[in-house]
Amino acid sequence: MLSEKMQEALNDQINKELWSSYLYLSMSAYFEDRGLPGFANWMKVQAQEEVSHAMKFFNYINDRGGRVILKPIVEVPSEWTDTKAVVEETLNHEKLVSSYINNLVDQAIKEKDHATNNMLQWFVEEQVEEEASVSELLDKVEMTEGKPHVILNIDKELGQRVFVDETKEG
Repeated sequence: MLSEKMQEALNDQINKELWSSYLYLSMSAYFEDRGLPGFANWMKVQAQEEVSHAMKFFNYINDRGGRVILKPIVEVPSEWTDTKAVVEETLNHEKLVSSYINNLVDQAIKEKDHATNNMLQWFVEEQVEEEASVSELLDKVEMTEGKPHVILNIDKELGQRVFVDETKEG
């Protein structure tokens, strides 16, 4: 059984994951509007991952006999100055999500909630991968400065990304 405080914190995380999905969908729309379908695809996959993360929390709360309470999703940004600004915001957002997960782990440890701590370790590992992936993309985008034609090669590469629901593996 989840404590009331842990249940509330996990419900808050569902909201944060869904907000993240909205953010990445907004970024996808931004890229579509700028004729970068590969970047748009990459962000759509990010959005799908965030929904799957929310569902992992949703299912966990239910499995532990808790109650999921969905909250409103706050509006997300829809405009950026350029491709680099979008990717920088993505990296900053992933770092923020990592801090949210770390706070949940701290709460689980404080409450001696070993089951929740164990479940959260998947997210700890996932966030390391997320930050590394976005950091790599930012490095590539930064290399295109002064060479705008190179962004089209990156766009083509990003168009190949497909969604794999890693929350279902293992």
